[in-house]
Amino acid sequence: MKPVSIAVAASFAFAAAFPLHAQDATALLRRASAAMGADEVKTLRYAGSGSGTSYGQAFKPDNRWPKVSISSFTRQIDYPAAAMSEDVMRSRAEKQGGGAVPIAGEGRAIGVVSGEFAWNVQGPLSVPRQAAREQRLHDLWITPHGVIKAAQRNGATVKWVENLAAVSFTEKGVLSAVAFINEQYLVERVESRMPDPVMGDTAVVTTYADYKSFGNVKFPTRIRQTMAGSPVLELEVKEVQPNAQLSIAVPDVVRAARENVTVEKAAEGVWFLAGGSHNSAAIEMSDHVILVEAPLYDGRALAVIGEVRKLAPGKPIRYVVNTHNHFDHSGGLRAAVGEGAALIAQAAAKGWYEKAFANPNRIAPDHLARSGRKLKFVPVNDKLVLDDGARKVEVHRLRPSDHTDTFLMVYLPAEKLLIQADAFTPGPPNSPPPAPPNNYNQLTLVENIERLKLQVERHLPLHGRIVPNAELYRAAGR
Repeated sequence: MKPVSIAVAASFAFAAAFPLHAQDATALLRRASAAMGADEVKTLRYAGSGSGTSYGQAFKPDNRWPKVSISSFTRQIDYPAAAMSEDVMRSRAEKQGGGAVPIAGEGRAIGVVSGEFAWNVQGPLSVPRQAAREQRLHDLWITPHGVIKAAQRNGATVKWVENLAAVSFTEKGVLSAVAFINEQYLVERVESRMPDPVMGDTAVVTTYADYKSFGNVKFPTRIRQTMAGSPVLELEVKEVQPNAQLSIAVPDVVRAARENVTVEKAAEGVWFLAGGSHNSAAIEMSDHVILVEAPLYDGRALAVIGEVRKLAPGKPIRYVVNTHNHFDHSGGLRAAVGEGAALIAQAAAKGWYEKAFANPNRIAPDHLARSGRKLKFVPVNDKLVLDDGARKVEVHRLRPSDHTDTFLMVYLPAEKLLIQADAFTPGPPNSPPPAPPNNYNQLTLVENIERLKLQVERHLPLHGRIVPNAELYRAAGR
């Protein structure tokens, strides 16, 4: 007898695993749900350790995001409520780049989503974080059991790719996905796209391997994920608890939260726009306005823009200055560009922003997508001066810094005001200075002020409150 080729043998095995009637998406998903125990799973807790990255916090715009070591990672999911909490202990694996990870030691990050609401937990406080809602819901619905449930309710279709069933569906406003199911009816890989405030629709690939049984539920013990082509998570799962008792309730402070923009006049025609975790500043020129920083996401940026219109009626926002490429400080730039503002940013970021802003946001169309406008980029090498005869505004590069290579700060020489982000965040009033001084931030800023001979009297920090220059020198031990 003529030997059967490997390819033919594989096709026979595939046909046996996926009989003809199972080629219908509904039947296939029913079989996969039964094989994985997804029918029985209402809640799920899984925990492990591994490595990851500080998402969107690259040292240079086109670098990979900085690596972190994860000593513990716990997710708790309530599928019927579309709710998930993620509790991570992490430490820096490399020095350069940003992110809310301590320079030394470990830091804890707790992020939660439930339906329409997203928030962070910081000690006893629940802090609204609506900018993260779509990403967190994406992560919930691409879990092995979540993707089966989402595909079942969203009219999935199926086609056959080599020895895998490729199940496609869209979760409106959150993601589009293809789940690849193997001969054992286990989810092997999910290729998805999610909306991102900076990058637009963003490709994510998540692979699941080494499934084990936990009661009647099968779950992978190795999870790997890439985002926009860069690794973001490698997790070894050590504990899985199907139908764990958990409660993810939306705190009243989160449910009632709205984007709040407070206005403090720093000088004639200069306003400090605060009221949230990230601040902005507006500078009135003779026939236009310069907006310094459009952070977080459309919701925050559009609230700030609305306030600027009231402060300088009839004057368009001609420029938006981006202090650096980190996503929390650039998440509202698409909204500002959608308003017609030209983007002022460090020259090295030009190619990256052009590529990111050319990428559409179709899953959850944002202000830029709806406007139809294109990016206009104004590069800053080391210094840019904007002078309309009535007011002079200087944009300086802040360097060197391990935080980011694209650091910019804005100086108003007549008013002696300095606007900067992350290099100096003042503490609460009357709080003691850090001991020892933070060379990573404050000392670098002092050195730049002195090198450039800036006559700074007050700081308009893009985190925190307006303070005199003496506060910086005290924090820097000077």
